[in-house]
Amino acid sequence: MAIQNALASVAVKSLPDAVQWYESLFSRAPDSCPMPALAEWSFPQGGWLQVYELPQRAGQCSVTLAVDDIDEQGEQLLRMGVDIGQRSDSSSVRIIMVADPDGNHIAFAQPLDRRLAVQAPAASASL
Repeated sequence: MAIQNALASVAVKSLPDAVQWYESLFSRAPDSCPMPALAEWSFPQGGWLQVYELPQRAGQCSVTLAVDDIDEQGEQLLRMGVDIGQRSDSSSVRIIMVADPDGNHIAFAQPLDRRLAVQAPAASASL
């Protein structure tokens, strides 16, 4: 059996508070709320971020989100009042590290080497 996809998950103390923050981050409401303690966002080239309420694990998660424009992402984070002081650039990737309100680590990565970016399969690129 082949793995078909991957889901990233982030544990939070309060789902309603976290959903508000992630809605601001993604500029949209969750794509799905399949259970009372879970909200999910899907992304154009595949993958999902699940935010779920589990206070005992809150702040112990990390996720990397690939972006097209790290500078634009940094500007949005600043507008949200998020500290973007933790930055790293190399010849292959530019990164901003931030924390959500519960302390989970979120890396925004802009690949400069296209081989590092996940590309949508050709069959689904037109969907």
